[in-house]
Amino acid sequence: MEESMHKRLEAIRIRYEELEKELTSEEVATDVAKFTRLSKEKSDIEEAYEKYSEYLRLSQEIKDSLEMEESGDAELAEFAKETRKADEAKKEEIESEFKSILLPKDPNDDKNIIVEIRGAVGGDEANLFAGDLVNMYTRYAEKQGWSIKLLDASLGTAGGYSNISFMIKGDRVYSKLKFESGAHRVQRVPKTEASGRIHTSTATVLVMPEAEEVDVQINPNDLKIDTYHSQGAGGQNVNKTESAVRITHIPTGLVVACQTEKAQLQNKAIAMQMIRAKVYSFYQDQVDAQRASERKLKVGTGERSEKIRTYNYPQNRVTDHRIGFTINQLDRVMTGELDPIIDALIHFDQEQKLLEQEKKDNA
Repeated sequence: MEESMHKRLEAIRIRYEELEKELTSEEVATDVAKFTRLSKEKSDIEEAYEKYSEYLRLSQEIKDSLEMEESGDAELAEFAKETRKADEAKKEEIESEFKSILLPKDPNDDKNIIVEIRGAVGGDEANLFAGDLVNMYTRYAEKQGWSIKLLDASLGTAGGYSNISFMIKGDRVYSKLKFESGAHRVQRVPKTEASGRIHTSTATVLVMPEAEEVDVQINPNDLKIDTYHSQGAGGQNVNKTESAVRITHIPTGLVVACQTEKAQLQNKAIAMQMIRAKVYSFYQDQVDAQRASERKLKVGTGERSEKIRTYNYPQNRVTDHRIGFTINQLDRVMTGELDPIIDALIHFDQEQKLLEQEKKDNA
């Protein structure tokens, strides 16, 4: 093992054991904020600590086996040799994992997300496809044991959605779905197509990490807040009071709206949550774009205009263009079986980061 890696792992071991002691102290147990912060820190380094502990245990067992091989007892020596070989293979496997485990973590990976999906090019068919994507992500979230809350929706005239926003809450949601932002393209025969011709339509997806007030500071003077009557399908008013809320962040021009709740205050609270996430993502994207300009390899920028994936219905095929990944199971993907695509994207992203880390180490 490289000396630099050994030092980092030793530092993690020492810090983890310090945190275990701190978290059992009365001082920390009575301070909710501190307890939460230290628990998060412990959780972040737990995998590295456990792998390194196993690595140290195997190292000791290998050392013990070598001593037994020199014992003079032929049967015991043979057993020790077989044990040592198995331990050495396991130790080598763990050592190969350390580089990826020690990669810097995305601070947003543990966050919940707000998803915004819009029907784009293709009219009614684009809105219908947007509805299919909503169903796909809903089914995937259910399989993961996550919860979904509708924030805002505008129905398409023929079905589906021209625009919909919803929140997904659960364990490490952003880490799984952060690569879904971009333009999703569908190729199929629309229900409205009498001649049977295949059409190409698109819907855009924007995935934003939920932002707390501590994550982004918004000046109340930078917000324009409008209220209006909630509208149902076809545009008819469904509420006599102005319960719907629209918030515009003036410096960025970002706009959100919410009309899902009956009370204006509830809609305003949800809209504030949405605008906070949008503003946070806006400024985060600027930082990421600067980093991306320095990176030749990247999964994608996440821009709405970036075509990231094609869903080809006649051939039952889904292709992610960013990594050249194709799966001939579109029917299963659309019912929420997204893991093969998501796992491939995460693996590809990790490989890029490892390449970057190796370049830095060799510089």
